Amino acid sequence: MPRARREPMFPDGPAPDPAGSHHERRIRSFQPRRSRVTTGQGEALRRLWPKWGLDIDGLSKLDLGELFGDPELPVVLEIGFGMGEATAKMAAADPGTGILGCDVHTPGQGNLLNLAEQNGLSNVRVANGDAIILLREMLVPDALAGLRVYFPDPWPKKRHHKRRLIQPEFLALAATRLAPGALLHCATDWEPYAEQMLEVLSASPDFENTQADGGYAPRPEFRPLTRFEGQGLDKGHVVHDLLFRRRAHQ
Repeated sequence: MPRARREPMFPDGPAPDPAGSHHERRIRSFQPRRSRVTTGQGEALRRLWPKWGLDIDGLSKLDLGELFGDPELPVVLEIGFGMGEATAKMAAADPGTGILGCDVHTPGQGNLLNLAEQNGLSNVRVANGDAIILLREMLVPDALAGLRVYFPDPWPKKRHHKRRLIQPEFLALAATRLAPGALLHCATDWEPYAEQMLEVLSASPDFENTQADGGYAPRPEFRPLTRFEGQGLDKGHVVHDLLFRRRAHQ
C-alpha cells in the first residue's frame, strides 16, 4: 500500500523536524540530506529507534544515565556521524564509554543502529535533530565526558563561513556541557577550516590545547580512518586533528 501524503515513513522513528517551530529560527550549520533508505536501514529504524533513538525536541532535560541504562557511564557526544562506521568502531573499541551520535541523515541513523545491533554495541544511542538545541536545552551542565566533531561541513564559500559549526558562540555553549578535563576533538581535511578551528579554539578561554606547541595533533588511535577520509587522502588532502581540553572551573 502506498503511503498517504505526509504520512511519516517511520511512524515510531525519527521525526522530520523534532524541534518544530517552538525554537528560534537561525542560521544552521547543517543541511538535511535526502537519500534513499535501504531495506536494512529501514528495518533497523523501525525496530531499534524506540529503544536506542531519540528526537531532539528541546522540551525536556535528558538523563544520560537513564538513556544508557548506567548512571556511571561516561558519555561522549559525536556531532555528525555520517553513515556511522567510525562511530561503531569507536564504540566497539571502548565499551566503557557511551557514544551519543547526533545527525539528521536518516539513512545514516538507520545504518548506525544496524551496526550497533550486529556488533552487540549497547553503548550507542542515536539523536535526531539540531545539536545546538540538544546542548542548550536538553543537557545539564558538565554532562559530557567528551565532544567529537569529525569532518563537519566546511562551507567553503566565504559568504557561508557563518554557517560553520566551530565558532566562539558554539564553544562557549559546549564548554558549559563538558565536564572539566573533557576532550573536544575536531578533525577536518579542509585546510582553511582547520586554520579557523585552531584560531578559534586557541582564543577560547574555556579550552586549552593538548599539544605543547599549540598546533595540530597527530590522529589519535581511537579515531578510526574512515572511508571518506581515505578517499580524501588518496586525493592528496591533509587531515588535521585538533585536541583541546575543557579547562577546570575557575
